[in-house]
Amino acid sequence: MIKIGIEINGVLRDTVGKFKQLYEKYLIDGNMNEFTGKIYKLDTSGNTEETIVEDFEYIIKSDVDSLDMMKHFAFRNQEELFSFMFEEYSMELFGHAQSSEMNTFNILNDVYINLRDNYDISVISDEMGKSKPASLFFLSKFGCLIEKIIFYNEITKNEILNNFDVLITSNPDLLLKNTDNTLMVKYNTIYNKHISSKYEISSLSEFEEILNQIEKDV
Repeated sequence: MIKIGIEINGVLRDTVGKFKQLYEKYLIDGNMNEFTGKIYKLDTSGNTEETIVEDFEYIIKSDVDSLDMMKHFAFRNQEELFSFMFEEYSMELFGHAQSSEMNTFNILNDVYINLRDNYDISVISDEMGKSKPASLFFLSKFGCLIEKIIFYNEITKNEILNNFDVLITSNPDLLLKNTDNTLMVKYNTIYNKHISSKYEISSLSEFEEILNQIEKDV
């Protein structure tokens, strides 16, 4: 039975759009830019010493044309970005993001019902920390009917992804990945326009037609 993987980020969930919304709300509009550039160090005698540190401003540096958030949004370091995504605002980002299309999950459930007798279908996602329960909430909130949900990380990525015959993804790294086992179906987004793929869709509603084409080609 052909195994099909459908990624959450980009394909089912507008994670990038929600990230931008939260960044503007909490870091730009939330007065986080009122940092004075001064901190105070307390020594053992109780005296305080003023220390001047580099001023920092939260800004959107460029339009999002990649998944490198450090390139497009100002953070002090990678650790602050990870804290923002996977600790402080995980539920808002991964649980309360909008679906990629207005009727993404109606289409997804129809695809699942149409294909489930002849195909092994899973929802998959690159998750870590608190984003896992948040993503489960996201799928539940939108009424996802697919039973198989698989999370992977950098360590397990190759092992997980190589188990699929067909993978629907918007992730540029995966689309550029050379694999003999998995056929990539590109879900078009603003951050993967520079990547060409033999199989492309702009809506999940196009997938069954593409799947028929894949089977003819194979």
